[in-house]
Amino acid sequence: MVRIRLENIVKKFGNFIALDNINLEIKDGEFMALLGPSGSGKSTLLYTVAGIYKPTSGRIYFDERDVTELPPKDRNIGLVFQNWALYPHMTVYKNIAFPLELRKAPKDEIDEKVRKVAKMLHIEKLLDRYPWQLSGGQQQRVAIARALVKEPEVLLLDEPLSNLDALLRLEVRAELKRLQKELGITTIYVTHDQAEALAMADRIAVIREGKILQVGTPDEVYYKPMYKFVGGFLGNPPMNFVEARVEDGKLLISENNYIPVPKQYRQIIERLNVKDVIIGFRPHDAEVIKGISEGIVGEVYSFEPLGREQIVTVSVNDSIVKVFAPEGEHFNFGEKVTIKLKEGSVVLFDKKSEKALEFLNE
Repeated sequence: MVRIRLENIVKKFGNFIALDNINLEIKDGEFMALLGPSGSGKSTLLYTVAGIYKPTSGRIYFDERDVTELPPKDRNIGLVFQNWALYPHMTVYKNIAFPLELRKAPKDEIDEKVRKVAKMLHIEKLLDRYPWQLSGGQQQRVAIARALVKEPEVLLLDEPLSNLDALLRLEVRAELKRLQKELGITTIYVTHDQAEALAMADRIAVIREGKILQVGTPDEVYYKPMYKFVGGFLGNPPMNFVEARVEDGKLLISENNYIPVPKQYRQIIERLNVKDVIIGFRPHDAEVIKGISEGIVGEVYSFEPLGREQIVTVSVNDSIVKVFAPEGEHFNFGEKVTIKLKEGSVVLFDKKSEKALEFLNE
């Protein structure tokens, strides 16, 4: 397979900068997710790797081969679109075989490869049908089969599951991850669905406004976000944020409401001389206790039963935070509660730059 290296990639559409100096390396056989909101530049980056868009500046390498000027047909890629893009007048067999027919591959070879990839994706019994006779999940499998049949070095997937219903999405997601690991194809997967990225990817590149904010394993971007945006984009519910001022070894949230500066941040705060911070914590890294005690004090804003547990939403000054609580515990609207944070789970961000303090000098 192949290692992909993007060096200083800039892509402009007129005066609009869609990709702003992107540097990224994707390892041989790695599953890399490009994660970000709509309009962040993730699909533009995918199509630049594919050769559909040519970068305004910068270079693209497959291993040591510079492919920046090569058209898509010479890059040996498989591309799967969001809308599947199947040919309605062709059978499933013909749709899958089409890339091999373009190459003028021998008929025996085409037949063998089509049936092999169809079996791999559990659509071998659908080969005589037309796309309009298939469910959404089956159509998506056909699109993936068509991308895989030519044995590409790189598989590029642009939000391939977004048109499927929730249950089917989970099923195809698991299938796709298994398939990618089995085949060992270097894969770039574009999604705005953070749960999808966390579940499938070896590493995630979080993109906003054409810039890569952070690249890391799912655990790294989830538990150690480099920016407030990353913490707030990943997780359901996402990371909570509460503003505080550093005073005398404490994080003062409001008068008589404070928590001690976490151990791991004492030296960093002293070295950087930071005064205004944002406290970040995950809903499952906190517990909510009735009444006022040591911790972050607020009022119950709402509560949502979820079966085995419930989400309690608490108003803290101008912030709304969400914490998990056991199902049997009863809360009243407006009652005072205290949020206790799990030791070592807090991430502190600089209020001005919104960058995590441990990354502030980078």
